[in-house]
Amino acid sequence: MLNDKTQAALDGWTNAAGPIGDKLLGVSEASWAEVRSHYMNALNKLFPVTEKVDIEPVNMGGVAGIVVTPEKVLDNRTLLYIHGGGYVHGGIKGYEGLAARYATWLGARVYVPDYRQAPEHVFPTPVNDVFTAYRYLLESGVAPQSLALSGDSAGGAMVITTMIKARNAGLPQPVAGAALSPWANLTHSGASAQDRDGLDPLVTVAMLKRLARTFLGDALATDPDASPVFADVRGIAPTLIQIGENEVMLSDAIRLASHLGENRVRVNLEVWPGMFHVWHLFSGFMPEAAQALMNAVNFLDHELTQAKSR
Repeated sequence: MLNDKTQAALDGWTNAAGPIGDKLLGVSEASWAEVRSHYMNALNKLFPVTEKVDIEPVNMGGVAGIVVTPEKVLDNRTLLYIHGGGYVHGGIKGYEGLAARYATWLGARVYVPDYRQAPEHVFPTPVNDVFTAYRYLLESGVAPQSLALSGDSAGGAMVITTMIKARNAGLPQPVAGAALSPWANLTHSGASAQDRDGLDPLVTVAMLKRLARTFLGDALATDPDASPVFADVRGIAPTLIQIGENEVMLSDAIRLASHLGENRVRVNLEVWPGMFHVWHLFSGFMPEAAQALMNAVNFLDHELTQAKSR
């Protein structure tokens, strides 16, 4: 049972997403820029910054974004946070509150890239922009042992993909990655795509299919850079996966965790009963969201501390 504040915020989020659905269905004359701006402004009001942080624009090797700096940064810690939005409708403004909480609790500068999105920029542009931001952090002097990744939904999948691309390019791995409600399989072949559809108040399989088609362009949904359940994941950093039990993405998140473990990647999987897609955004007033985010912080904190002591 959700408390009144959580239910009100959930209703507000659902209402804010309405124009996105209209745009995907082709019944809206608004531009994608207008739709995204409306959606991000709504999320910014629903999940505002409540911590004492500085938020500044930053250019990450040609990729715009923000850097969120808390009052205290421990050992030059840096977190690259990759926002969600189905590769289509996300944006940095809606994630300032979550990034600020991550920054404060982890004691890290949090960089959030404003990667380009479909349909103006289809696959693989969003993925490549995030990897450019990761490369920028390393080239700007961030030590790998002080660097971690996190992201939600599409951003959760890109946590895995960014580590794979770093491995393939001969670049250092971050110390760890935390994937929150990852959209790990764009074929939606997991059982939960059937038996959880309708339970999650925010995400339906029909909407995910429209988002996937908008994002993929001519690419296949099985492309490993789009769906990391099909990728060669050997050699990437320890990973935490958190997923809500009510999510249509549940089965594929479990499949991703299994795939990582079977390929000798150290993986922690948390399935949260009754939780919905990216409930972490509610961490300012929902106990389950605050605990989940703190678990992610504790996981990354442990890996950063261990890396620093080596």
